[in-house]
Amino acid sequence: MPLVCLSDFEAYAKRHLPKATWDYFAAGADDCCTRDDNLRAFKRIRLRPRMLRDVSVIDTKTTILGTEISFPVGIAPSGLHRLAWPSGEKSTAKAAKAMDICYIASTYATCSMEETVAAAPAGFRWFQLYIHQKRSASVQLVRRAEALGFRALVLTVDVPYTGKRREDIRNNFQLPQHMSVKNLEGVFEDQDRSEYGLPANSMEPRLVWEDIQWLQSLTRLPIVLKGILTKEDAELAVRHGVQGIVVSNHGGRQLDGVPASIDALVEIKETVQDKVEVYLDGGVRTGTDVLKALALGAKCVFIGRPALWGLTYKGEEGLQELLQILKDEFRLSMALTGCCNISEIGPHLVQSSRL
Repeated sequence: MPLVCLSDFEAYAKRHLPKATWDYFAAGADDCCTRDDNLRAFKRIRLRPRMLRDVSVIDTKTTILGTEISFPVGIAPSGLHRLAWPSGEKSTAKAAKAMDICYIASTYATCSMEETVAAAPAGFRWFQLYIHQKRSASVQLVRRAEALGFRALVLTVDVPYTGKRREDIRNNFQLPQHMSVKNLEGVFEDQDRSEYGLPANSMEPRLVWEDIQWLQSLTRLPIVLKGILTKEDAELAVRHGVQGIVVSNHGGRQLDGVPASIDALVEIKETVQDKVEVYLDGGVRTGTDVLKALALGAKCVFIGRPALWGLTYKGEEGLQELLQILKDEFRLSMALTGCCNISEIGPHLVQSSRL
């Protein structure tokens, strides 16, 4: 039976992955309220389609930070792709290149950034950065990313400590011995691999807004902050000179009980207007979801778990198939709401009473 929507890929992955791996990919923090609300929030939004428009030609292309992509979806940074498919992030990079979209490679990749670049040399990539207490490790990552041609740094700001993911604790989840967090191999003297392949509590909990200037001093790359959920922090992001914001609750894996990403998007977009580009991750499962996010102010959305489901299905080919389905659904949603190109998507398409 063919897989015809992203939830089909999800069901396939759940059937075929080992339980501990599936639980790691699916995990949310605590009661998983935010994880689940990311999906429910999209379903609450109602569209206002316009009729009798010429939609014979639909253009899905857009740009992010000046680079054109084939449609406004990218691959969010998630770790440990080799748990889904043997070649891991190398296959992810190839699929993203084939679909002409942006791949945000994770610090926690099971293939090094050098391997990822070699797999798809012409691909459009940003690099997701965590700041560790051993800051020299983060400095080296920044320098490697810039030298390898990554086009932006995506600083994750919502993980001073790792959220409590109950299923991982119950399963005593450990990265298999034949895998490692390749970008940080040999960095930590401690051989502890208990926190997703790295020593426990290795993140920098003292990271503050003033450290944005420190990061800017290390690189000429644009900086995007991932994990912003309030207008106050959005204002601070603009004030500190970043180029983009990813409205994100980390897929519901950090603090449970925060707003769904799509619900937080509205106040952030109203606050920053067009001063910085605004993106979103969390809960995107259909082309209509992509349309709703763009209507509410996102320039592009990024998918995390669905990319892992596509990899689980058939590696590069499976992920490409999943992305093509999402692109086709998005194009159809544009046509059915009367939009010929991205510039015609706006808040007029959404019932304001449902926000």
